[in-house]
Amino acid sequence: MCGGFSCSKNALISLNILYIMVGCLLISVGVYGRASSIVTNLPIIGGILACGVILILISILGLLGAVKHHQVMLFFYMIILFLLFLIQFSIACSCLAVSSEQQTQFAEQGWAISSDSVKEKVQNEFLCCGFNSTATLDHPNCTIVNQKCCAPSAPETCTCSACLPKLESTIDYAFRLCGGIGLFFSFTEVLAVFLTRRYRNQQDPHYLPARAIFPESNYTY
Repeated sequence: MCGGFSCSKNALISLNILYIMVGCLLISVGVYGRASSIVTNLPIIGGILACGVILILISILGLLGAVKHHQVMLFFYMIILFLLFLIQFSIACSCLAVSSEQQTQFAEQGWAISSDSVKEKVQNEFLCCGFNSTATLDHPNCTIVNQKCCAPSAPETCTCSACLPKLESTIDYAFRLCGGIGLFFSFTEVLAVFLTRRYRNQQDPHYLPARAIFPESNYTY
């Protein structure tokens, strides 16, 4: 019967398996968001990664509690999952609310504190030189990357363009993707909390109380 003990148990198990997959997806999205190396130190991207890892751990706890119908495990699972919902919902909204100007400021801060090896890797990957201007000295030497940007017959004054225009679309897509996925799946966590609460209050039909195993007629007083 739908809504019964077995149905609630199977639904909770399936939902936690889905959460493990979502956790892996959030980690993958967070890694993609850090792939440009400019946003490596953004706390929002780090929060998405943390939510993915925590969601996997909580899902394992939920699986064990659902399989064993363990009251204590299910209780802590509900509490932690609801707290995770609040955190994930806040981070997802932050990702979607970040404007282009704020993304540029975040990226500039990330570029400023990045090492020269990271900057050089970005320049070689995106064929660019410097963050928003090639005239500044906040970037490694661009001699090698300029050879890739310019034709062999070009004058020596030819230089690659700045990295910011090429990174804007990548950073914006990473923010929107993180926010959209996090917001969508955060609402399913509320569903899991209510489902867990219902499952905890249901009686296991396979459980036999002590009186059924040892009837009072067997006792002598």
